[in-house]
Amino acid sequence: MKLLRVFLPLLLLTGCYSVERNCDEFKTGEFEFNYTIDGIEKTGRFIRTETLNIDYYEGKVDTSSVRWINDCEFVLKKLNPKTNSEKDEIHMKILSTTNNSYTFEYKLAVKKPNKPMYVEKGVATKIN
Repeated sequence: MKLLRVFLPLLLLTGCYSVERNCDEFKTGEFEFNYTIDGIEKTGRFIRTETLNIDYYEGKVDTSSVRWINDCEFVLKKLNPKTNSEKDEIHMKILSTTNNSYTFEYKLAVKKPNKPMYVEKGVATKIN
């Protein structure tokens, strides 16, 4: 009973907390994000319209179609995949937003049989 008295107020307080998600402001625009490859931090840039996502990284350009599921989730599909793994669609979800950035997570849109589902997180900053 004492345990209930301690945890019930904490549960009620945490239940009132909500993360800001103003996803409409991040549906389109020009963005930057940092990523690490082999221990080296790099910066990528992308431009997203309602239907396209154009990535610029390491001197390469890559284009994907964008299919919005709801205001905060969408699926990316490469327009010109060069390998079988590039044919896999990526599910993107905006977790929280600030004035000029958003935190997101991404994973394969369809789980492959007998393989674990990896979920990665990142932060994109709107630059235009």
